[in-house]
Formats: sequence, C-alpha cells, structure tokens
Amino acid sequence: MTLRSINFTAKPLLGLALLASLVLPMPVFAHAIMVKSQPVVDSTIAESPKQVDVWFNDKVGSEYKALAVIDSAGKRVDNKDAAQETFDQSHLYVTIPQLPPGTYNVRYRVVSLDTHIVTGKFKFTIKTP
Repeated sequence: MTLRSINFTAKPLLGLALLASLVLPMPVFAHAIMVKSQPVVDSTIAESPKQVDVWFNDKVGSEYKALAVIDSAGKRVDNKDAAQETFDQSHLYVTIPQLPPGTYNVRYRVVSLDTHIVTGKFKFTIKTP
C-alpha cells in the first residue's frame, strides 16, 4: 500500500463525512423566549386576574425560576408561590390576591435548556371600573 493509494481512498471518505455533517440534522440549543402571557403583554383588563401565567417556546429548568408581580410603587404584590406546570414545563404561573386598579410589572427569570439564564418583564393595567 502506498501513500498515494491512502490519499485516494481517504478523499471519498472525507467528502462523505463532510456531506453527512451538512445534511444530517444536528441539535441546536437556544435561549428560551417568552411567547405568551396571561394577562397579555401591555394589555388593559377590566378586573384583577387570579394568577399571572407565562409560556416559553421550550421547556425551562425547574430550578432558579422566578416570577413576580410588582405594583407601580415597586412593591411585590403576588403570593410568592411561583410554580411550574407539571405536564407543560414551558409554563410558569404565580397566584395573586385581588388587586386594585393600576399598572403592574411582571418580571421573570428562568434557565433555558442550554443553561443560560433568561430574564424579562412586561406590564399590564387593571382599569378603574
């Protein structure tokens, strides 16, 4: 066997390996993105909701999660019981007491499957009756 014959047989294998790496799907991990909330982001609602829900585009880690509702004075007003849905690990929620009219900020922190911490916030307003 000569060096020339090794190169000749290695080139097709190298080409096949390169082609396979381009054609076969590879796992891609990305940060979780909030895709839905209840109350809806920047919405104005007629009455206080019983809980605030957020959904992400993928499962999020069960550790280090946080979800808080804060009033316009900067005071946390939720029941401090943030939880993750058992059968839908992309869904977090926190219960809240009856809230008076006003604007409320919702802040969240989760860990994506790729282990990156994702934070965000949005607001909703309860209008005066």
